[in-house]
Amino acid sequence: MDHMRNSGNTQMIGDMPEGRDEGEYERTAMRVSKVSIIANFILTFFKLIAGVTAHSGAMISDAVHSGSDVFSTVVVIIGVKISNKASDKDHPYGHERLECVAAIVLATILAVTGLGIGCSAAGKIAGGDYAKLALPGTLALIAAIVSIVVKEGMYQYTKIYAKKIDSGALMADAWHHRSDALSSIGALVGIGGARMGFPILEPIASLVICIFIEKAAYDIFMDAVDKMVDKACDDEVEAKLRECALVQEGVLGVDLLHTRVFANKIYVDIEIRVDGEKRLRDAHGVAEHVHDAIEQTFPRVKHIMVHVNPA
Repeated sequence: MDHMRNSGNTQMIGDMPEGRDEGEYERTAMRVSKVSIIANFILTFFKLIAGVTAHSGAMISDAVHSGSDVFSTVVVIIGVKISNKASDKDHPYGHERLECVAAIVLATILAVTGLGIGCSAAGKIAGGDYAKLALPGTLALIAAIVSIVVKEGMYQYTKIYAKKIDSGALMADAWHHRSDALSSIGALVGIGGARMGFPILEPIASLVICIFIEKAAYDIFMDAVDKMVDKACDDEVEAKLRECALVQEGVLGVDLLHTRVFANKIYVDIEIRVDGEKRLRDAHGVAEHVHDAIEQTFPRVKHIMVHVNPA
């Protein structure tokens, strides 16, 4: 049962039950992450062999990108494990924000990987003597096609479960898969162009890959930062929260509604108007109804503080 503390006309209602099965959350994240590690490890090895054997710089760059996915997924596993720990004395609000830290680490890895690929490509383009660039073999083309299919499939698979358990770190890993699929498309175009007599297209493809990777890294980073700096919920969610409170019996109005996103959870502070002639016990009952209604309607809400103002 929720802890409640009455102070004058204020109803302070403590931590709510979690809106998800924490055990299922961790099991799902671990299962998806293990599949991701195995697929990326095999794909990295295949693309690296194909890049070296077929003399394709774009495919080797793509293999490095896939290799970074293995490490990033390990970061996701660590982040989910830590963020899923129960609240304790030193962390009374839980550890959810540590998942955001994992997402930021992922974004950093992604950004550094992209810059490395971009610098290498820019050096080849600036060199100017494109005739010296090795002609990529057929195996590099095959590897690019296989990579596109596998990585897009991994993106869709990971995204579905990231949304299901509402995991920012897992969604970041999904976008890592998508960026790898996009980079493989660039590699495919570059390798194909080089084989048709336009060797400059391969380093250009690597440069385009860099841009895609940096965009994905930026989006992941900004999403994690927003969740760490107590950004408010969007207007639609706040409107629904307000409406939920207003339809409860005894609520004459909502004077204030503040929300903040805490990792994948929501904290709510709300001030409601209640008939000033009501007894404290009755006013407290109205606050309880508001609390319970919001709790049941919005499973992401972890904590609510309800303050009662006399109308």
